[in-house]
Amino acid sequence: MSLDERAFFTERPETRQGRYQCPKCRRTGDYSIRWVRRAKKDRPPAGADDGDRAKFAKLRDYLLRLDDEVTCKTCGKKFEIPSQQSLLFVDQLAGLPNEEELEREIAAASGEPDAPPPEKKPQLPARFTRGSSGWK
Repeated sequence: MSLDERAFFTERPETRQGRYQCPKCRRTGDYSIRWVRRAKKDRPPAGADDGDRAKFAKLRDYLLRLDDEVTCKTCGKKFEIPSQQSLLFVDQLAGLPNEEELEREIAAASGEPDAPPPEKKPQLPARFTRGSSGWK
């Protein structure tokens, strides 16, 4: 008999911030979204057969979103979270840039005086920088 998927994971509730725009009043706000983090256990549960052990080897940690709607802080209307992702793998989440890095890059690109100097990028090859010869 096959084991339930929840037997392979430990569940822990988690709250993450998300920035969303209300479709009614068009104001953007930060909202707390409830998630459940399911972390893979260190070994398969007792009573697992060969099929369950093969399934266990392929499993990854993930986050499952519990909230589908939020209430606007300005107008008080409920709206759906405008994201089709209700499941995120934790290893994918680690590759995303964090907010502070994005803000620093935006500040550097806009030329703000307190921004650190941008990193020097390699030059483009000449075939991309020479002028066009026009249509013939």
